[in-house]
Amino acid sequence: MASIVIKKESIDFLKALSKNNNRDWFNKHKDKYIEAHNNIIAFADALLSEMNKHDKIETSSGKESLFRIYKDVRFSKDKTPYNPHWHGSFKRATQKLRGGYYFNINPGGSFLAGGFWGPEPKDMKRIRQDIDLNYETWEKLLADKTLIKTFGKMTGDQLSSAPRGYARDHPAIDLLRYKQFIFKYPFTNAEVSSPGFYKMANDVFKKMRPFLNYASEVLTTDMNGVPVID
Repeated sequence: MASIVIKKESIDFLKALSKNNNRDWFNKHKDKYIEAHNNIIAFADALLSEMNKHDKIETSSGKESLFRIYKDVRFSKDKTPYNPHWHGSFKRATQKLRGGYYFNINPGGSFLAGGFWGPEPKDMKRIRQDIDLNYETWEKLLADKTLIKTFGKMTGDQLSSAPRGYARDHPAIDLLRYKQFIFKYPFTNAEVSSPGFYKMANDVFKKMRPFLNYASEVLTTDMNGVPVID
């Protein structure tokens, strides 16, 4: 595993693709794409192996984690056919472990992220109920020194006003307005291409765990703390 490195050629392929985002160029350089793609699969496999040492991941392999490089342009103004970045996600296993992890390898803009991108309505309702009743716990959790030092402030889309059923002057209105709960960490090109980057990525993901574990507990219990999922 120590030899797993995201190669310079894998990054260079993305740089070239961003300048030549068309099918003719891609087909002429398909061999370079396959080589780079296999390199990213190896990285994702190594990262997955590390993550399964401290978490339970449902995603079975690095290959399964990766999103397709081919874009769905049906509803997009940008009709270029390929994604000029490598990206993938890992889903936590079982209904008891909620939240997910995401990586994006992009020249000059690589980052890791984790949390909750689009909670289902029932999960969103349960999260807001817990914030309403236990906002001091949420504030303490989000003020954790390691979390702040690593990620800064939690990010995510927010409502423009108070959610239905909650007063605008609620003491935790800033938290109640969140529709997503995301932690993001950027990486430089040098870090991405360095030996052991998968271990660095694993360490960043691991630092999200206190939040993911708390949110998982909330989403698998009722308002009285009684488990609702076996």
